[in-house]
Amino acid sequence: MPDSDDPARSEARAVSRPPASRAFSAPSSSHAFSAPSSSRAFAATPGARLARGVCRWLIDAGAAPVTEFSPAPGLRVDVIALGPDGAITIVECKASVADFRADAKWTGYLDWCDALHFAVGPDFPLELLPDDYGVLVADAFGADSLRPAAPRPLSPSRRRALTLRLARASALRLRRLLDPADGAPEPR
Repeated sequence: MPDSDDPARSEARAVSRPPASRAFSAPSSSHAFSAPSSSRAFAATPGARLARGVCRWLIDAGAAPVTEFSPAPGLRVDVIALGPDGAITIVECKASVADFRADAKWTGYLDWCDALHFAVGPDFPLELLPDDYGVLVADAFGADSLRPAAPRPLSPSRRRALTLRLARASALRLRRLLDPADGAPEPR
């Protein structure tokens, strides 16, 4: 129920906010709480088109995807999703063979998910992809699973920490989208 018309409530809300110096300290990586700066520029890249289709596939499967997320300092995944059962899936989007060969950061993602998939376009040579991980063929409108990912269960403490980090990142991104001047903490 909106209370913006009640000056006493607005004043109380402003007073109850902790000063910036006493607010929680954000993670050192800025990517966990920031959405891509320009939706149009982001969506125009081949990798972003794959990520869009992957997100649609994940939503159809009942998962909640987040793009460009940092599970830990120095890492940024293309897509991470929280499934209805709490499972955490990471999808690494590879728009070309050159992109796949130039980027081996995906091995660092293994400690941060229950399942790892590669998403590639329909013309990507699948024999280049490692056998132990899931394979999705995607475009901007959806994805199909060619191979399921082998399960690799996370420890309960890591799952809890990552789930909370995902929830906070998602809520702050939504808050900034709905009201950029709302005062949601900016990444440090």
